[in-house]
Amino acid sequence: MRTVKIDRKTAETDISLSLNLDGKGESKIDTGCGFLNHMLTLFSKHGRFDLEVSCKGDVDVDYHHTVEDIGIVLGQAFEKALGDKKGIIRYGNMILPMDETLILTAVDISGRSYLGYKLNIPTQRVGDFDTELVEEFFLAFVRNFPISLHIKQLEGTNSHHIIEGTFKSVARTLKQAVKIDADFADEIPSTKGVL
Repeated sequence: MRTVKIDRKTAETDISLSLNLDGKGESKIDTGCGFLNHMLTLFSKHGRFDLEVSCKGDVDVDYHHTVEDIGIVLGQAFEKALGDKKGIIRYGNMILPMDETLILTAVDISGRSYLGYKLNIPTQRVGDFDTELVEEFFLAFVRNFPISLHIKQLEGTNSHHIIEGTFKSVARTLKQAVKIDADFADEIPSTKGVL
């Protein structure tokens, strides 16, 4: 089983996270931010990752530290759960429609951190959630799970749909990439022999 549990405590957040890459999409999320709870629940469901997240953060200030630190821990969890990455497909991509919104995502589990982020979210907030934090979340994620992740908005004007479509699309893209290829289960998918 490719499962991991990580606890991380700082002066700003106290996070406990568990991840099963080969799950059923079951989740238990309590971040102190309702919108982020919803996005991580979607991420779990659409990636078929079992995910539990508990975070006590300084949300009385804002959601920045909570969002960024959960991105850090989730990235660390993916990296640890994959181990030597033997047998993974490595690449994944998705074009996901959500009403008027169309999101393209692609990933290479390359061992190199890069985020190509091209979302044009028209509002500064969805509810009490600052929409600029979406980029902060994915930056923290790729810095701790060294992958090349590209996110591009092809269409869309509804901020909620753009963000929700992004989390769904990234989850489905990652699910493809972390899947074990039965024909090459004992091989690392790189001519370098390491990812």
